[in-house]
Amino acid sequence: MAGSKNKNQKTCYIYTRVSTAMQVDGYSLEAQEERLRKEAKHRGYKVIGVYQEEGKSGKNIVGRKVFQQMLDDIRDTSKDTPDYVYVFKLSRFGRNAADTLSSLQFLEDFGVSLLCVEDGIDSAGAAGKLLIAVYAAVAEAERENILAQTMAGRYQKARDGKWNGGFAPYGYKLVDGELKIEEAEAEAVRLIFDKYTNGNMGINSVAKWMNDCGYKKIVRKNGTLDKFSSHFVKLILDNPVYAGYIAYGRRKTEKIDGTRNEFHIVKQDEYDLFEGQHDAIIDRELWERTKAKRALNAFKREKTHSLEHAHVLSGIVKCPRCGAPMYGVVNRKKKKGLEEYYTDMWYYICKNRKNVSGHLCDYKTHIRQDVINEQVEAVVKEALKNADFSDDVLRTIGAEENIETLQKDLQRLNKERSKEEARKSKLLAKIAALDPSDEQYDTLYDSLESVLRELSVNISNFDENIYKKELAIANATSKQVTAEDVFKYMKALVECFDYLPEEDEQKIMNGILDAVELHEQKKPNGMWVKKIRFKVPLKFPDGSVYDEVEFIDEDSLPKVNHDETIVALHRTDM
Repeated sequence: MAGSKNKNQKTCYIYTRVSTAMQVDGYSLEAQEERLRKEAKHRGYKVIGVYQEEGKSGKNIVGRKVFQQMLDDIRDTSKDTPDYVYVFKLSRFGRNAADTLSSLQFLEDFGVSLLCVEDGIDSAGAAGKLLIAVYAAVAEAERENILAQTMAGRYQKARDGKWNGGFAPYGYKLVDGELKIEEAEAEAVRLIFDKYTNGNMGINSVAKWMNDCGYKKIVRKNGTLDKFSSHFVKLILDNPVYAGYIAYGRRKTEKIDGTRNEFHIVKQDEYDLFEGQHDAIIDRELWERTKAKRALNAFKREKTHSLEHAHVLSGIVKCPRCGAPMYGVVNRKKKKGLEEYYTDMWYYICKNRKNVSGHLCDYKTHIRQDVINEQVEAVVKEALKNADFSDDVLRTIGAEENIETLQKDLQRLNKERSKEEARKSKLLAKIAALDPSDEQYDTLYDSLESVLRELSVNISNFDENIYKKELAIANATSKQVTAEDVFKYMKALVECFDYLPEEDEQKIMNGILDAVELHEQKKPNGMWVKKIRFKVPLKFPDGSVYDEVEFIDEDSLPKVNHDETIVALHRTDM
C-alpha cells in the first residue's frame, strides 16, 4: 500500500552526487550507483528509487533539487516509503554538519534510515548516529579546508599573472591554460574601447554602432547571440584583462543575512590587480582613460524637465511583436529661435528597438503613454472598487490567520529547541560519566564533544529563528486591520486615483500588475490594450475568480479567462 512499508520486502532509495570537481573514476555517478546496487542486492533490499545529482556542491542542500525531490518523495504519503536511503559516502549526502544532521532527522521522522556504504555507517543504531555526527563535522571541516586551499592557490596564481580558469574573455583563447589573443575577436574589443573612450558615444550607442556597421559577435559554446548588447559592451569596458592585468577579488561569495548556508555573488568596487603573463589588447593609457570616463558616467543624472512625470507602466507593458518590456521615452522639442520647449510628449517603445539586449526588434511604433495609462487605469479602478478584493489584500498584510500560523511555528520551534536542550543535558551527563582511566577515553571524549558542539550550534540556530518568528508576530500584530478598514482605504484610493502623483501611481501599478499585452495596431474603437495580467487573483461578488482580463474587440469589454464572467468597464473617452 502506498505510503507504508512492505514487511515482506525491504526497500531503499539510492542517492548519488558528484560536484564539478569530482568527475573521476570511483566517484562518478555510474560508479556510485553500481556500488550501491550491489550492496542493496547483497543485503536483500529492493531499489525503488534512484536520485542522481550532477555538478552540485555539498556545502548545503540549497540548489540540490534532486536531493530535495527525494525528501519530498519520502514525505509524500501516496508513494511507497523506503526503509533506507543508500549513499556511497556520508560526504555525498552532505558536507555541512547542520544540514546533514537536519536531513538525517527528517529521514528518521518518516522511519527511514541512512546507510553510508563506504564509511560502513548505519544510522539505524545508536553508534551509527554518533558516527554520523562525527563524520559530518569532519566532512564540513574538510570542505572548508579544501575551499581555503583552493582560494589560496587561486590568489597565488593571480599574483603570478596566470589565468585562474573558466572561459577565456572575449578577445582571447585558451592554449594550454594560457591566454592568447584571438584576433578574430580582438578587433571588436579594440573598436569598443576606441568608440567609447575616444569618441562621444555611450555604452548603448557603441552597441548600436557595432550592430549597424555589420560587426558580428562570434558565438561561443556558452553564448547564443551574434549581436552586441549594451551589457556585453559594459563587461568589455570594465575588464582589466584587456590592459594586460589579472584581477583577483572582483567578485566574492557572501553569506545571505538571515540564512544558515545560503550565499550569493557580490561585485567588489576594490580588488587586486597583478601584472599578467598574457599580451594586452589595449594599452594602459587607453585603459586609464576608459576607467575615468566610466567613473564619470556612473553618477546618476538629475532630471531637469518634467520633474513630476513618471513612466507609470514602464517594464509592465510588453512589446506586441517580440514580447520584451517596453519603456518610456520623451519627444522634447525646442521652440524655434527660443530657449523654451514645447510640451513634452511621452511614449512607450520596445526595449529591443535600441538593441540593448543584443536582440533587434522591428516594431517601430511609439505608443503614447497617456492613452495606454488611461486604458489600464480603468481596469485597475474597477478591481479596487471590488469589496472582495480587500480580502486578498488583508491576507498579505498580517491577517489573523497569518498570525495564528506564525504562532504555531513559534510553538514548534520552542518544542524542538527543548528537545535539543534535553539531548545536550544527557550528552553532558555521558561526558561526565566517562572513566579517565579507560584506554578509549580520549577517543570517546572527542567524539562526544563534537556532538556537543553540534547541539550547541543547533540550539543557537533555534534561538535565532525563534527571535525572528517573535519579531514577525509583533510586526503582524501591529499591522492587523479589519476587512472594513482595507475596503475603506481601497475606496478612498479609487476616488483620488486621478489626483495621485505619477510616481505613486507607478508604485501601485507595479504592486498590482504583472503584465500588459498590446495589439500591434490601435483598434478602431481606440483600444491598444489586449490583455492585463494581475499579480493577485481578483474576486467578484458573484464568486468568480480570475487573474487576467482580455478585451473583446467589438465593445471593449474585458473577457475573463476563467468561466464566462463578463465585467463591464466604462471608458472615459467613449
